[in-house]
Amino acid sequence: MTTQEKPPRKTGIAHFFAAASYSIGGLKRLARESAFRQEVALILGLLVLFLVLGASLPEIVGMLAIGLLLIAVEALNTALEVLVDHLSPGWSEFAKDAKDLGSLAVACTIGALALYSGIVLIW
Repeated sequence: MTTQEKPPRKTGIAHFFAAASYSIGGLKRLARESAFRQEVALILGLLVLFLVLGASLPEIVGMLAIGLLLIAVEALNTALEVLVDHLSPGWSEFAKDAKDLGSLAVACTIGALALYSGIVLIW
């Protein structure tokens, strides 16, 4: 087995394009997760509801900002799960704890989105 050399670090505008390609790769990987697809559907559904019920632009932007935060937390949770599955292919207490904590982070973010949306849409 050969060890691959680490590619040289990019700088300047090349770094910007490299970072963008890494983000696109992450989005492609995240799109394989059903939870991500459900969260995107939730955000889009809330966007339609906000528009139909006449929410203001700042209220819509607030909801979308929390929605982006939810996607970011889901990406981190998925990254954590990938690492845990690699480190512990079988069942282990540390793997269960790590995955449960990642799931809690996602649930808290969904709760924040629901709380914000409820206040905007009901008030």
